[in-house]
Amino acid sequence: MALSRALRCCQRVFSWIPVIIISSVVLWSYYAYVFELCFVTLSNHLERVAYLLIFHVCFIMFCWTYWKAIFTPPSTPSKKFHLSYSDKERYEMEERPDAQKQILTEIAKKLPIFTRAQSGAVRFCDRCQVIKPDRCHHCSVCETCVLKMDHHCPWVNNCVGFSNYKFFLLFLSYSMIYCVFIASTVFQYFLKFWVGDLPNGPAKFHVLFLLFVALMFFVSKKAFLLIDLCGSYFWCGLFNLKERSCFSEAFSAPVFQNGPDRNGFNVGLSRNLRQVFGEDKKLWFIPVFTSQGDGHYFPLRTLCESENPLLANEGKWMEDGGSDEESADENGPSVIIRMES
Repeated sequence: MALSRALRCCQRVFSWIPVIIISSVVLWSYYAYVFELCFVTLSNHLERVAYLLIFHVCFIMFCWTYWKAIFTPPSTPSKKFHLSYSDKERYEMEERPDAQKQILTEIAKKLPIFTRAQSGAVRFCDRCQVIKPDRCHHCSVCETCVLKMDHHCPWVNNCVGFSNYKFFLLFLSYSMIYCVFIASTVFQYFLKFWVGDLPNGPAKFHVLFLLFVALMFFVSKKAFLLIDLCGSYFWCGLFNLKERSCFSEAFSAPVFQNGPDRNGFNVGLSRNLRQVFGEDKKLWFIPVFTSQGDGHYFPLRTLCESENPLLANEGKWMEDGGSDEESADENGPSVIIRMES
């Protein structure tokens, strides 16, 4: 027991190493750009002011989004998705798998759940003892079920899911802008140092490394990873797929009551973007939470309210929700949206 606790403690400590590495590089880049480039190397006052102004905007937005992606706790299923004491006791006492599936099916009828496991059974987490809402998955690192879980990212030491999906997208965007701006403004002074137009000194090495660090995201394997990651996330955001669902929802379609449908959550470009970034477009590029809904259910593409038998139970679920559901977004998306073909 003591050994497992020690290992778990070491794992938590080591999990912060990627975050420390990125933070250290970013802090050094601030010093190198502001002091060594702008105050030491630049001689044009107007150019210095312009560079400093744009750089600080990029730097603040990058750090702000990175902070939010790291320290926004993952959203977990509400108490209504956890088994009650009596249901849990009944489930554990039953030894027959078919009977256990039937128990879960009876409980799930009271919840707004539309997806099933590949076998057709209700998705249930044995570790958390919770019926999984749509697009919810268990994270083995965080040791909990996460709403709209995307993946556990070591570079933010956090699960990317419903609560911080927007922040993670903005973090990727501003990190790209930050690197491109540094590389584009440092390049001309790199050439001047290279040909000897500027005197040698400590600033020379900072400028050289600034350009190298910025460009390595484009010319190294990490560059392809970042470009692929950023492109994949925006692709999945546009079509309402999770990044891990590039494997689970795009290639392995989610299973609904009427069968598999890989585009089941794709309700159109505009609605998909509003689900992540919210209705107010002025807040799209600011790392404040504006995502629609509460993460427990999402609009579906093809089903109609009158056709879906589970919608009759949604009102009951909302009435029984009590304080757990009162905190949900009052302007959350409707459960089902009819899309014309």
